[in-house]
Amino acid sequence: MAAVSPHPFDPLRPEEISRASRIVRPHFGGQDPNFRVITLLEPSKKEMIPFLEKEHHKQPAGHVPTRYARVEVVIKGSDGKNQLFELIVDLDNDRVTRKQHIKGKHSYIDADYMKAVEAACLGNEEVQAEIRTLNLPAGATVVVEPWAYATDGVNDMTDRVTMCWFYLRLLENPDANYYAYPLDVCAEVSEKLEVTKVYRLPTKPSERINNEKKPFDRRKIHSTAASEYHPDLRPNPRTTTKPYQVVQPEGPSFRIQGNQLKWEKWSFRVGFNYREGLTLHDIRYDGRSCFYRLSLAEMFVPYGDPRAPYPRKAAFDLGNDGAGINANNLQLGCDCLGTIKYFDAYHNTPSGEPLKMPNVVCCHEQDDGILWKHTNFRTQNPVVTRSRILVLQTIITVSNYEYIFAWHFRQDASIFYEVRATGILSTVPTDVDVKEKIPYGTVVAPGVLAPYHQHLFSLRIDPAIDGPFNSLVIDESKPLPVGDPSVHNPFGVGYVTESQMIEEEGGFDLDFTKNRDFKFVNEKKINPITGTPVGFKLLPAYSQMLLSHPDSYHAKRSEFADHAVWITRYEDYDFFPAGKYTMQSTGGDGLASAIARRRNNGTTQSIRDQDIVIWHTFGSTHNPRIEDWPVMPNEKLMVGLKPVNFFSGNPSLDVAVSTQDKNKSVLYNGDEEKAACCPSRL
Repeated sequence: MAAVSPHPFDPLRPEEISRASRIVRPHFGGQDPNFRVITLLEPSKKEMIPFLEKEHHKQPAGHVPTRYARVEVVIKGSDGKNQLFELIVDLDNDRVTRKQHIKGKHSYIDADYMKAVEAACLGNEEVQAEIRTLNLPAGATVVVEPWAYATDGVNDMTDRVTMCWFYLRLLENPDANYYAYPLDVCAEVSEKLEVTKVYRLPTKPSERINNEKKPFDRRKIHSTAASEYHPDLRPNPRTTTKPYQVVQPEGPSFRIQGNQLKWEKWSFRVGFNYREGLTLHDIRYDGRSCFYRLSLAEMFVPYGDPRAPYPRKAAFDLGNDGAGINANNLQLGCDCLGTIKYFDAYHNTPSGEPLKMPNVVCCHEQDDGILWKHTNFRTQNPVVTRSRILVLQTIITVSNYEYIFAWHFRQDASIFYEVRATGILSTVPTDVDVKEKIPYGTVVAPGVLAPYHQHLFSLRIDPAIDGPFNSLVIDESKPLPVGDPSVHNPFGVGYVTESQMIEEEGGFDLDFTKNRDFKFVNEKKINPITGTPVGFKLLPAYSQMLLSHPDSYHAKRSEFADHAVWITRYEDYDFFPAGKYTMQSTGGDGLASAIARRRNNGTTQSIRDQDIVIWHTFGSTHNPRIEDWPVMPNEKLMVGLKPVNFFSGNPSLDVAVSTQDKNKSVLYNGDEEKAACCPSRL
């Protein structure tokens, strides 16, 4: 039986990854290319819109978009430095259609290279000599954690530079928490794997980088119970938590065919790539188009310790590291509960062969409390409908932190995006007996400082509300004036909404004092009851924006972090709000710069009733607590997308009411008989 052709939105198959590398290899002669990326180049929207319309109307597809791969390759130049190339491969015709040398830019973090950095650092005699001056306890193990160097304006960033932070592991167990013992040694490693600098870190607020040979302060050694998280290294856990099992005797309500998922009235396609991780495509409710594409586009984590070299700690966890590459292999009974469907993904090895990444996305259903309820106070008859949500979840580990990303689809046609941050704080050394107050961090253990930092996310929303051409409307709720003879408001209680249709690309801020709403509407589709355009609105996660000064490299590199909401005109392959290559970027590649360039060269066009993209910046200003140590309880952020005058009434009105016959709850007192908390039938 012949294999079914992949859908245009489907990630590359293993055979396609291998074929792409075979097609690319001859373009580098006898050199041995390091394949950093072999991923799907998504079809242009111009081709996909008619294809999808025919697909949903069950018409012959006609023209099927060409299958392309985007390939990043690194080779060694004649000067021994890495050179980055981007190639586009036509997989239908087995040929390279474009090859470009990307000068001065770097691909994402190479795990093998970072291991080589660690080995080169520890193998350096100057580093070893510095370690010997620490006079460490017998049996202690020095751990080096390499970090991509963030631009500070001092060095030329065309060459890759890596920072090496040093920690101490006092226990033989490899799961011991070495972040509990940060050392004050630091080293810098060049792209040629040469240690270029070794120095001591500041351990007081007034101190700076120095070369003072100080031994390790053994007063920093403390009990394992205070700083270890792994159960093998901790006292026995509590025993009061009884088992909780999610049982679905008739199986789940979702249906999956390939990468297409259908649940209740929702349908969409699941994508996955090395950088964004989980992506969602062609999202429809009851056959109506809602969104063309949804994804987390970027995450920026700048640290707020102003002492050099700590300003170099500024990670783009998607652009520098990759949400897809760092995705966890999710486990039954641990990361997701109930009846689970797992999605696998494929990345590529440095030699260009497919690398399977199992269980990177879990799909399951959850009870989400009450969806709607009303009790007629005259009859005392209640009607209760419980909410069921469909969850697609992926989890990534980036060095010390874990991020849990989950899309929630609800029966009322709303979508929520949840981020949970957990893991271990990134720590730096401080003096045990420091008398100065440390204004930009929290001491979480003897001699251990957890610096203040931010986590700033950019959610990319490509609306397609009943079609590809939409507009952005900003609504504000404002009180009616009092005493104005032209306005009837004699009791001073009236208020109205004022709407502004956005005409140009730009960034906007939230304002809860005005209940500022951002709505994506289709001006050509009018709700027959309300007389207003059909739409969805953004339920933002209210967050502080970037705290770094606008002239800082943190700000220059993360332009999206300047405003909570951006609108741009859609352009194919414009997926990244801080630019395609964030590794050691110097700025000028983000949303604000792109908008400014279009304005300056006269290519600015109206974005009203056009194909638009909305970018929502949200996040956490994380000023650590002692309760975040040694491992952080998750911090949850939530963004919503909710229909506004899209339907003629409550779209979840037809969800079946909750009954004890189906839910089979039991009373606490041990009585196994069915409780009458809600009727078996109406």
